Amino acid sequence: MKKNPLFKKILFLCCLFTFSYIGGASVRYLVNRNQICQTLASQEGNWGLSFQEEGAAPVGNVSCEELSPYHAAYVDQTDEKVIYLTFDVGYENGHTATILDALKKHNAPAAFFVVGTYLESNPELVKRMAAEGHTVGNHTYHHPDMSKIASRESFEKELQDVEALYTQITGDPMTYFYRPPQGKYNISNLKMASEMGYCTFFWSLAYVDWLEDQQPSKEEAFEKLLKRIHPGAIVLLHSTSATNASILDELLTKWEEMGYVFKPLSDLQKKLFSV
Repeated sequence: MKKNPLFKKILFLCCLFTFSYIGGASVRYLVNRNQICQTLASQEGNWGLSFQEEGAAPVGNVSCEELSPYHAAYVDQTDEKVIYLTFDVGYENGHTATILDALKKHNAPAAFFVVGTYLESNPELVKRMAAEGHTVGNHTYHHPDMSKIASRESFEKELQDVEALYTQITGDPMTYFYRPPQGKYNISNLKMASEMGYCTFFWSLAYVDWLEDQQPSKEEAFEKLLKRIHPGAIVLLHSTSATNASILDELLTKWEEMGYVFKPLSDLQKKLFSV
């Protein structure tokens, strides 16, 4: 049967409208899905950074404004050429004394985030950190994935056991600075840490320095650490790294030649959280 031309036209328009609606709905679904995924990723998972311009602070996967209510930070939003040095300390690899020597030479304060087993096995180095004016912060007792710990009791125990051992070793209370192991966190964790009186510090500059059998060369280290340094940087280095120990004196010198100064993390705490 021969179809009326008007019928064909109406059928075509109906099909066009239907496909347009479905296509638009699909696009809207994908956009909404991506927004939801980005929100969830920002609230639960791994700390992450996006470096977009050499010499400028990177963008975190959670903004400074979103972190602030939980007394958490990853950078000092400033034009001042200041660096906050921090070290994650999981175990002793024979390099901490050399690192402390370099810091002392440059009068550079640092924050050492230690785990419980380090306190147990290296009390004299911990005493030296404190005696030389550095901050010893909390990296949990057992270095677990804290984002998977939902129980407040379990969360508090990981931090409080470190506090108790530190006080036993030094006779002083621990500074309430916290860094989640491997940067794994969620909003619930940040809230619990804040309610315990802790400030959580992520970082705005780090590089792959923790693999003992795949240590970066001096050139590789400088490529990252000199090009990506920026005003207000919270720098994360690992004290287990042979490369870090061997280059730290020269690295600090190069940063000083670039006009940078080193300040304690407590200065940033006071600036951001008025304590």
